[in-house]
Amino acid sequence: MKILFLGDASNYHRTLANALAKMGHDITVASHGSYWMNTHRDIDISRPSNGKLGGALLWLKLNTSLRNSFKGYDVVHISNPTFLDLRPHRNREIFDRLKRDNGKVFLTALGTDSHYVEMCCATDTPLQYSEWQIGGKPGPIINKEEEWLQPALKDHCRYIYDNIDGVVTALYEYDLSARRILPADMIAYGGIPVDTENIANQPINSTPEKVTLFLGRHRNRQAEKGTDRIENVAKRIAEKYPTQCQLDIVENLPYDEYIARLRKAHIVMDQLYSYTPATNALLAMAMGLNTLSGGEEDFYKFINENELRPIINAIPNDEALYKTLEDVVLHPENIVSRSVDGRKFVEKHNDSKVVAQRFINFWQTKI
Repeated sequence: MKILFLGDASNYHRTLANALAKMGHDITVASHGSYWMNTHRDIDISRPSNGKLGGALLWLKLNTSLRNSFKGYDVVHISNPTFLDLRPHRNREIFDRLKRDNGKVFLTALGTDSHYVEMCCATDTPLQYSEWQIGGKPGPIINKEEEWLQPALKDHCRYIYDNIDGVVTALYEYDLSARRILPADMIAYGGIPVDTENIANQPINSTPEKVTLFLGRHRNRQAEKGTDRIENVAKRIAEKYPTQCQLDIVENLPYDEYIARLRKAHIVMDQLYSYTPATNALLAMAMGLNTLSGGEEDFYKFINENELRPIINAIPNDEALYKTLEDVVLHPENIVSRSVDGRKFVEKHNDSKVVAQRFINFWQTKI
């Protein structure tokens, strides 16, 4: 098949595209490179600058040099209802063009949209906690609720969901959100693809004398990911146990530099408000590292995993988080078994070929 991925986040579509290409499909990825990560793409659709001028230049590019680049595909996947760094009505114009000029158009649910925010903030939310709400109380980014639920954006999000041919979800939480809106036969769980074939597995074979706690943070997303709270707790641990652990913090590094630093860690501290491990955590586990991230039983049940439990579960309670990290530092012997199980977990559930096949299986029900 001829397939276009339009938009990306954390190298998701690029990794998936590589796996599909190995299966014989003709793949094109158009993205902004996940901003500072600068991930690989075939067509660059990044906004050349902030402000109205940057938007105008991108819009001009989409309607001149790139006008014929998004035609004639069997399958198109957009990364979000706002898959372009443009206003909702501009995204809608390009979306309508994609529908007109191609076969089926799907959404890969890769991140936040208006429907997801509505679910997280609802009184009947299925999540006990999220970045938006914790135990029925406002979460750390509730001040952004109005931004996501403004009428123009809500209307655009609804329009996209009403007109796509299906949704493939990257995370358990996004799957829950999609199922509140669409019939079950329009939704499939994809998971996050990890190219395990090209990620060297370097398992931790012996108990480390000094545990390295690693935190890679995005400067503008600390509250959303909870890395501010993780950092504060980790600093307390490092100060109390200076001979048993050390803390390494990096911020907004290019992808390749980030991976190089990541490999030197034992425990990769990922995020606080998720039920599930995202890209950062899965990459770490594929390398044979331990990860502190979302590892709730609801997630394990969702993916039908009854044995492997490699994720150090993080919940948004500072004292509980302190005890969790303290236990990790005081019992470094457990790092070895988690290292082995983490790699097994990723190979089983998130290998890029496994995820690619889920996409193919879903497409075959719609084409």
